[in-house]
Amino acid sequence: MLSPEAFRKAYSDEELATELPDSPIGSLRDLQYLYGKLYTLATTGGGEYASYLTPDAANDLIDTDDSLIVVRVDASSEEPQLADDGLGPVQVTRYTEDLIQQVGHCKYPAARGIDHSVTHQAGRNSDPEKLARYAKERLTKWAVDEVVEKTADKHVDGWIIDLLATLGEDETALDTIEETITRKLGGESTTSLLTVQVKTEPDGEYQWPGDFDVFNEAMRQRKISKLVTKNKANDSSGDATDLVTGRPARTVGTSEDPQNYFLGKQLEKFPGLDIENAWRSHPISEDAAITVMNAETFVEACTYRTFGAKVYYLPYVFGRLTTQKVRRLYGLLYRSVKDDDTTPIEQAYEDERERDLDDRDLRFYVSAVMPHQMSRYDVFGETLNGRLHYPKELAFTHNRLVESVSAFNRAPDAMWTAPLPTNKKWGLLETNDEQLHAVSTGWYFYQTFAERDDDEADADDPRIEALVSVLSGEAIAVDVLLEEYVTRIIAEQTDDEKHEGFPSFLIASQFAQLCALADGNLDLLKTTDPSKAPITREPTYDTYTMPTLEDYPIIPDGGHPAAPKLESFINETPALSPDHDDDKESVTPQRRGAFLLGALVGDIGSYQEYSEGRSTTLVDQYPVKSITRSRIKKVTQETVAKTLTYTRQEKKQRGNYPGTKAEHIVERLRKTILNPDPDEWEIETDDLRFYYALGVTYGMNDHPWNETNSNTDDPTEENH
Repeated sequence: MLSPEAFRKAYSDEELATELPDSPIGSLRDLQYLYGKLYTLATTGGGEYASYLTPDAANDLIDTDDSLIVVRVDASSEEPQLADDGLGPVQVTRYTEDLIQQVGHCKYPAARGIDHSVTHQAGRNSDPEKLARYAKERLTKWAVDEVVEKTADKHVDGWIIDLLATLGEDETALDTIEETITRKLGGESTTSLLTVQVKTEPDGEYQWPGDFDVFNEAMRQRKISKLVTKNKANDSSGDATDLVTGRPARTVGTSEDPQNYFLGKQLEKFPGLDIENAWRSHPISEDAAITVMNAETFVEACTYRTFGAKVYYLPYVFGRLTTQKVRRLYGLLYRSVKDDDTTPIEQAYEDERERDLDDRDLRFYVSAVMPHQMSRYDVFGETLNGRLHYPKELAFTHNRLVESVSAFNRAPDAMWTAPLPTNKKWGLLETNDEQLHAVSTGWYFYQTFAERDDDEADADDPRIEALVSVLSGEAIAVDVLLEEYVTRIIAEQTDDEKHEGFPSFLIASQFAQLCALADGNLDLLKTTDPSKAPITREPTYDTYTMPTLEDYPIIPDGGHPAAPKLESFINETPALSPDHDDDKESVTPQRRGAFLLGALVGDIGSYQEYSEGRSTTLVDQYPVKSITRSRIKKVTQETVAKTLTYTRQEKKQRGNYPGTKAEHIVERLRKTILNPDPDEWEIETDDLRFYYALGVTYGMNDHPWNETNSNTDDPTEENH
């Protein structure tokens, strides 16, 4: 395949323009056709038959020993014979890159049968006897194939193929072919292409199949014959307007394509399919169908297997296909083929960053395909409007949140922890260059959504829906996120064999993700429920606004340095902020109450573990799964009572202990959770549980800063 530099040298702007479609990309078929055109130009060049060749099929044979076996036929007289010059009747040589077009190889991907072209690819490490048989079949099988014979009958040079068939009836000639191959290989097995060279003039040169139009046309007709008989059709073809080029042509209906779309069993694409008349529903010309099939290499390089599905994100240029835009696209596709560790989105970002390019002209076709059984696929989440902007900005936004805002970072001189913990071993709680890869491959949601068996995945998998939404810029329903988050949290709390302790880092990761998706420049969260609207709004966390201990010392009247931190976090989190208490159908006070209860449970639970040495704490006693509207009042009463008990205990031990333990939480909790009474709450269970879990995470991380035991390593402190 030509490098982008070699591609530029091989085709001038004028030459490239003649190969490009006349209209902008408007459908998947248009996109596949463009890919197929670029692949053909980069591998076999231009020309009428170039798109029918399959250079990748024998790519690993290039420049290897004994990789090309050539039967040399003298057809310059009425009686064909094997060559008797210095090179002999059979030449065993090397298949080289400059012979790709000349041998004209067109693979037939079937376990049995011969290739479409006279050139045939043998199986790996075939023995000399088998190779001799394949070589003889160029004369005895390919030349007498029904489609080949019909082509020869209609072609002015069909007599050349007829003479091959005639020579194939000569047993002496066949024995000579076998003996020569066996002798030249010395009994060694090898992998080879087998072809012919033909001399048609007494004083002429031996020419390759690619030099003869009749060989190319016979190859073309054999390949087309398979298109019109696919899915057991007799002849699924007819005259119609080609949906790709817009020109009248002989069209086929159920041709193959790299994404297995428009198959006989793909009912959502072909409802009520009549195999024989498929060309009426989906008319694509023979040549366009072949070109589409050639898109496979580029299409496969632009896919990712995740969650039991195959996700396609195929880049293309928006608007008119100028040569400059197409050259950039070719470079992107080329690098995607050569580097299978990165996605096209990452490749496009590198292009943009290194070459100061504008991504406004770049779009992505995005879809997910779920295989069920042989030839059965579900296609969903399909769009042509994917943009680099969304995954790129989501990755940057997430990194910015974790790296610099007050929700996850203490001020440099602060003596108290940040509201939420971070950890360099957790992908979503550290700033890293892999975040774009995580977003574009789905790993971003794998880390936070409920775990599933990918072998039993289905088209309704929320992880796939979220991935496709982000790639295409569609908003994700916040209800889906909350359900997925809570299911994952409960699973991790329940499975003692896999997980130990409260999953603080998971919850902090989920919250960071939730905040990133709510970013105002992206708007990747949506809801139709007014009560959840605040969750979809962007937080307003400042950078390093955490007050220092010197600013808020512990004072006799009960003041505490953690109080302004809590106040700030609540006010700057729209889902919790009192600013939204008066919104229509607001449950923000109830959500805030769940958060505050969690914060108190986390705070006192940490105290129990590190100061009291208890193995079972309030965090264990009130797991996320146990929190419901009917229980939250009782849990609150019991937690506050336990807090007062520890306050009295501290007063006895220390004498001058000010106020109530965790008073900055307790006072707000009393006002929020008891008025109105939780029995009258309307908040949904997933909403309630997630913000309770977030509160527990907050409370477990609410302690003085200790440089030797920071919140980047452990969510709790002994000095609590």
